[in-house]
Amino acid sequence: DKLSYKPKLSMASPTLGGLTTSSTFTLEQPRCVFTSLQDDVIIWLVVAIPKAVPNFNNSVKPGSPEREFQKFPTGAGAYMTLNTTLFNYPCPKPPGEIAVLRVGSETSCAEDNTRPTCNGPLPGPGPYQVKFLALNDSNPVAETAWSDRITLRTARQLSSIPTTGSGRSAGMIALTSILSILFAILLAVPVAMLVFRGSNACGGSSSFSKPEAVTVRRYNTHHVYDQPAARL
Repeated sequence: DKLSYKPKLSMASPTLGGLTTSSTFTLEQPRCVFTSLQDDVIIWLVVAIPKAVPNFNNSVKPGSPEREFQKFPTGAGAYMTLNTTLFNYPCPKPPGEIAVLRVGSETSCAEDNTRPTCNGPLPGPGPYQVKFLALNDSNPVAETAWSDRITLRTARQLSSIPTTGSGRSAGMIALTSILSILFAILLAVPVAMLVFRGSNACGGSSSFSKPEAVTVRRYNTHHVYDQPAARL
């Protein structure tokens, strides 16, 4: 069955981060979409580059060489990940529950060939398109429409940072900032040395005192003679 539902980006909560990053994006969960299917059906997320969308074959099994994450996008135009049963997509959504999927959040299996269905970081800004595919014993039984194209964020080059007023390039501004910091460090060194020397000088003067002049008086000794008792 071809369902009219089209996956779309979802605004995540503050704890989950932004709508898109340089290697991930957030989707709404397909709640109340596959309501006519049995509970044991497995729902897969298909991630593809746009040129692989027109000729995508639903019968190719997840994890096969044509659907390996590790070969995406050069060796495989699409991969399948985030497989789960309908039990994890209850309808309706419980109040207060965050019903989103973070695509590209697993880093541990990105280069692990034994995990071809890894939900690994996306290799570039895209664009990408996604859909949900329901399989019953590896047989496709239902699918959604493809999403609109999803483009991830890209880091801005230093040379592309706009400057105002002077018209100087970003590289010149960065160089000026570095030189200013170095000048401040060089200026702080002699100041610190002067302060250190001054503190040592103050400490030395308090440790020593001017010796007092010592005057030695000369005494003339007087000899005492024993006087005869008769003369006393």
